[in-house]
Amino acid sequence: QVQLVESGGGLVQPGESLRLSCVASGSIRVYAMAWYRQAPGKQRELVAVIGSGGTTNYADSVKGRFAISRDNAKNTVYLQMNSLKPEDTAVYYCNARTMTPIWGQGTQVTVSS
Repeated sequence: QVQLVESGGGLVQPGESLRLSCVASGSIRVYAMAWYRQAPGKQRELVAVIGSGGTTNYADSVKGRFAISRDNAKNTVYLQMNSLKPEDTAVYYCNARTMTPIWGQGTQVTVSS
């Protein structure tokens, strides 16, 4: 089974940018991939999805600020996050939309002045 490892989180100030990476242990070429996030005391929510063909969809709260992309040759999915806001603070999880969804361990993103 494919395993996912996220990286790239950290502490940034409002308005700054971060790029998250999700590296898979095997090929993700045929899978739709997604990024979710979970803030303290809140449910996990979908942030962005990218289909196997590259079609993307975003939560309204991040449209125009975040961009999801994939590099199948590197078995990697990215989430470019620009104009970060304090409300973007959360643990961000990578997800492979397989028959049995696969999750990474998460990476913390904190946006604070």
